[in-house]
Amino acid sequence: MANLCIRSLSLGALRNVVRLSPRQLCTATQQKNGHGSEEASAEQGTAEKFQAEKTQLEEQLKEMTDKYKRALADTENLRTRSQRMIQEAKLYGIQGFCEDLLEVADILEKAKESVPEGEVTSQNPHLKNLYDGLVMTEVQIQKVFAKHSLVKLNPYGLKFDPYEHEALFHAPAEGKEPGTVTAVTKVGYKLHGRTLRPALVGVAKAS
Repeated sequence: MANLCIRSLSLGALRNVVRLSPRQLCTATQQKNGHGSEEASAEQGTAEKFQAEKTQLEEQLKEMTDKYKRALADTENLRTRSQRMIQEAKLYGIQGFCEDLLEVADILEKAKESVPEGEVTSQNPHLKNLYDGLVMTEVQIQKVFAKHSLVKLNPYGLKFDPYEHEALFHAPAEGKEPGTVTAVTKVGYKLHGRTLRPALVGVAKAS
């Protein structure tokens, strides 16, 4: 009896389904399709959101990479400048001391030149010993200068160089080309290739 009732209900349900009008079936299909379209739209929106976030992150990564590279370059430049400054400090740290010693060297040279050569003989031993001591002292101080790359500049007969010489006067000089150093009033010095004191000179000019 129960089986008969179930069959009757099933048949009744089937008849209800069959009795649905084509319009009702179309509406049901549209509702189903509408639900699918909403899901597709939601998935598409999520994908677009992820893509936008990806683009934003890529731009941030690129910006941070550029900043990192610039920071590295700045650090390297600072390191290079620091090393150059340290090296220059080592090379030219004695510049002030050398300038003071140059005055001593100038006095020794003038003292030696002030002694008449004709009087420096064995007949005048005191003067000869004094002169020889001046010469030895000057030679020794020049050796010390050379040891520390302090080089003497005596440009007599050379072309005038404004980076190494300071012209005190210009005068015609027979047999000398214009621009040639014809007189050296005071010798100059260079420390590690850099002019520490320019030589004071006279320069030939066209007559």
